[in-house]
Amino acid sequence: MKLLIVTVVEEYDKEILKLFKKANIESFSGSDIDGYKNPATMLMASNWFPSQKGGVGSTMFFSFTTEENIEILFQLISEFNNNLETNNPIRAAVVPIEKYI
Repeated sequence: MKLLIVTVVEEYDKEILKLFKKANIESFSGSDIDGYKNPATMLMASNWFPSQKGGVGSTMFFSFTTEENIEILFQLISEFNNNLETNNPIRAAVVPIEKYI
């Protein structure tokens, strides 16, 4: 069992859900987040009355799943990212779980 964490810009929400399904990852959670690429953007967002939105609308998904499913998903994400025309690839990380109930 491992913890899978995936972040995507909102534009790719539907695509990552399709990739989860293809990788047999059917149980997961998600949360809306703001994505930042540099500290200057984050500093502008911390103003009391920012003139523009601080970050890029993004989504973070996480799932406790098997290594087999993760390997499939990583291959699918790699293929997806290789065909992107933007500079916003899907990002994924895996965290080992020592103990769980």
